[in-house]
Amino acid sequence: MTAVTDRLPTTTRVVCLASRPAGEPRPENFELVEQPLPELAAGQLLVRNVFMSVDPAMRGRMETTEKHYTTNFELGAPLDGSAVGEVVAGDVAGFPVGAYVRHRLGWRDYAVIDAATATAVNTGLAPLADWLGILGQTGFTAYAGLIRGGQLQEGDTVFVSAAAGAVGSAAGQFAKLLGAERVIGSAGGPRKADLLVSELGFDAGIDYRDDLRAGLAGAAPDGIDLYFDNVGGDHLVAALYALRQGGRVALCGMISDLRNKKDSPPISHLIQVTLKRLTIRGFIIRDHEDLRPEFEERVSGWLRSGVVTSRQTVTDGLENAPDAFLSMLTGGNVGKALVRIGPEELA
Repeated sequence: MTAVTDRLPTTTRVVCLASRPAGEPRPENFELVEQPLPELAAGQLLVRNVFMSVDPAMRGRMETTEKHYTTNFELGAPLDGSAVGEVVAGDVAGFPVGAYVRHRLGWRDYAVIDAATATAVNTGLAPLADWLGILGQTGFTAYAGLIRGGQLQEGDTVFVSAAAGAVGSAAGQFAKLLGAERVIGSAGGPRKADLLVSELGFDAGIDYRDDLRAGLAGAAPDGIDLYFDNVGGDHLVAALYALRQGGRVALCGMISDLRNKKDSPPISHLIQVTLKRLTIRGFIIRDHEDLRPEFEERVSGWLRSGVVTSRQTVTDGLENAPDAFLSMLTGGNVGKALVRIGPEELA
């Protein structure tokens, strides 16, 4: 075993699920505790986490209802999620000490991971944080969702909900570069709606806190061809009425229905699907891994050329990870919501 320090840590701080939320998650649903680190076995790495991701999908994992694409968080056990960090110990080919890797054991300072579950990241190609954002699962979700989920076509008018968030901000930028003629996004508040146009290249931004259907009609008077849905609820209803005949919906997430099930719109609005011969396609990103090399090559090129903007909202400190997660759920972030757990390089 090799290491970058003579003395390796024997314990780590972790954030655990202290209780399941009754309604909206609250700080008391989380607990920061110290736990021992297991001894490294063959094929394992000790990673010092630098950044971790907080994502809307984590909200659903706090519940007890069955998930067909992931697992629920266990009560009293550490949370998990995407993270990037530095290998500080291990003896595995392809993962030398000092290399940076992406893995699934965030919400802790140090992680013992199976090297088979890790991916080496090239910080010479893009900054470390981008490998969790626009070059990570969120950017890949936007890319595959447009190409596979939405069957994006040249000249489309595209509407993206939660467009100031991690997936939405990527989806809007990618749509333009992939051939959309006009891209419209929704965001909470006039500042975010303006930012979509001024910084992220959208053609129009709608404040969904106003009249959403009227705003969409004003931004796309001739209708839309593709709706990239991160929200569900009233956004999906507005899009169904705005879609042209033969339009498409890529269902990425329906966070509004997780937050407030009792006010979900009635299913009768789906008659628009029949009347307009619409296609609604849900997608899970793990089904599209064959697109990953194409995605990374294309998007890293866009980043280097400056035609794509990588926006992040970074919270410092593992102890503040629950606050970062709760803020993200209520729209407190622009772009990817990250927690910086430690410095990129130790002195």
